[in-house]
Amino acid sequence: MSKLILIRHGQSLWNLENRFTGWVDVPLTAQGIEEAKAAARKIKGIKVDVAYTSALGRAQQTLQAIMDEIGLDVPVIKDQALNERDYGDLSGLNKAETAEKYGAEQVHTWRRSYDVAPPGGESLKDTRARTLPFFERCIMGDIRQGKSVLVVAHGNSNRSIVMAIEDMTPEQILKTELGTGVPFLYEVSPEGKAVSKAEL
Repeated sequence: MSKLILIRHGQSLWNLENRFTGWVDVPLTAQGIEEAKAAARKIKGIKVDVAYTSALGRAQQTLQAIMDEIGLDVPVIKDQALNERDYGDLSGLNKAETAEKYGAEQVHTWRRSYDVAPPGGESLKDTRARTLPFFERCIMGDIRQGKSVLVVAHGNSNRSIVMAIEDMTPEQILKTELGTGVPFLYEVSPEGKAVSKAEL
């Protein structure tokens, strides 16, 4: 059965600085590079036929570090459908300072509700609507051909995929955290459902 490996990019500069990042292109930190290398060592030996990543540098940088670490040489497909959720007007703002300005409850709603978007940005529901058609068309297209796929993307684009393949409700996915640089290995049926799951 085909395998799907999902990895959120390593720690970025704005993760470290507790800022809303979204579609802003920020680099990985030294720790982020080390997280990518550690992820690589965890997936070494698992067959990978093709890799997907977003249009954002931190995901591409993570994927490149993974490939370099284990000598992986496969086709790489980059698409903004896998980009992080767009935080709109909050992008670049410090999360704690934003909570002081708008109130902790409002910021919590923007960050953790399923269908409430921050000003000028996307909700998780919006991100899912952008990510899943690409997942179904391209990534599942490869899986149905028997290929094993590595996806290095972002917390919310990956959560959109997890929600679909694990048949999660909005309430369940909101409680699901994907740590930076942590590989999740799935066996996926041709119907796009998780048959098994392991956190590596």
